[in-house]
Amino acid sequence: MNIAIIGLGYVGLPLCLQFARSGVRVLGLDIDARKVSALNAGRSYIKHISAGKIKKFVRAGKFHATTDFAQIKSKGVRAVLICVPTPLKKNRTPDLSYVLNTGRSIAPHLQRGQLVVLESTTYPGTTENELRAVLEKGSGLKAGQDFHLAFSPEREDPGNPQSNVANIPKLIGGYTPECFAAARKVYSRAIRTLVPVANCRTAEAAKLLENVFRSVNIALVNELKGVYAALDIDIWDVIAAAKTKPFGFMPFYPGPGLGGHCIPIDPFYLAWRARQVGQETRFVELAGEINRAMPARVLARVATALAAQKKKLRGAKVLVLGLAYKANLEDERESPSYVLLNLLKSRGANVAYHDPHVPVIKLTREHPQWAGLKSVRWQRKMISSFDAVLISTAHAVVNYQQLADWAPLIVDTRHAMANCRVVPGKVWPA
Repeated sequence: MNIAIIGLGYVGLPLCLQFARSGVRVLGLDIDARKVSALNAGRSYIKHISAGKIKKFVRAGKFHATTDFAQIKSKGVRAVLICVPTPLKKNRTPDLSYVLNTGRSIAPHLQRGQLVVLESTTYPGTTENELRAVLEKGSGLKAGQDFHLAFSPEREDPGNPQSNVANIPKLIGGYTPECFAAARKVYSRAIRTLVPVANCRTAEAAKLLENVFRSVNIALVNELKGVYAALDIDIWDVIAAAKTKPFGFMPFYPGPGLGGHCIPIDPFYLAWRARQVGQETRFVELAGEINRAMPARVLARVATALAAQKKKLRGAKVLVLGLAYKANLEDERESPSYVLLNLLKSRGANVAYHDPHVPVIKLTREHPQWAGLKSVRWQRKMISSFDAVLISTAHAVVNYQQLADWAPLIVDTRHAMANCRVVPGKVWPA
């Protein structure tokens, strides 16, 4: 079996390797020529994916990357899996440009009997409406008759060593029963547990529910953090106590805001789609408001902590510790650390960051002004030179006891200093 996977990022590349591991020949497609060159040379650009794994499958002829979409036709590809970004526009409406442009690139090369599967998170109806339309227009073929169409959402958990593509149950919704059968046959080669759902819309809705569930519960603990703080109660102690209940409770933890490519974005896909059919998503949108407000609350806490030391935020040197959106990753997409850097700078603070996983900030669409900034060195002289250190992401490789010994003031949004020996008054929870 030959398959093509489009989008060789945090979702597409692990999927490529799992199919290759299962004996399938995989054609990896990406518009980024640098990624393609790196992969064909056996190099990895994702920290938790070893170069050795890539090199093994390249040498065995099980994996090859290209920017040439015409190879979908020439290589006898049986299925095309789409794993491209689905970001938000400036006005927080869905941006399907990556999905639809990918569909337009596929369409001229689409053959009868081929399967196209969208894995990118999106609102219900995208696969059978927008994507189907561009595929049919560009190919002259009909979905469900001439080619198969399905939706099967990604369920990646980057940075979790227990997360394995093969072992994560895979939802599959087909445009028709025959489309589902075709998708099941392909995915069964690489994934152990397949979960059939009624149609593409149901699979799209299920993925949104998974992420909305997390967004709402994170918003809940973010809100309760402020309430309990006013009552002189530590939210982290409360969560630790509540999670001893063996049923009816799942722990979620507060933070400085949401980051990554899912939780800050996906609820707005559902909210937008709901408005198209005259429905409100007040609960979902309120959760979004609470989570988006967290960086401003953290900024206020930094200002208060500095004031307690007779210092003003304007002119203060503030180090943001952790740029990545999630602990132990190098992925800084949608990271609240960027928002914190922007807010601190707008208030006149002199800012820098330290992140052992992000040595230099790459150019991003959302925060191009920070491109090229380098992580400061982890040395006593350097760390002690800042008026305050703001812990935004708690990487395991950071020595927090050293931070306690070196920094004059620490604002902790991640409960990272809980087990450190610290001078009273130095650490301010936020």
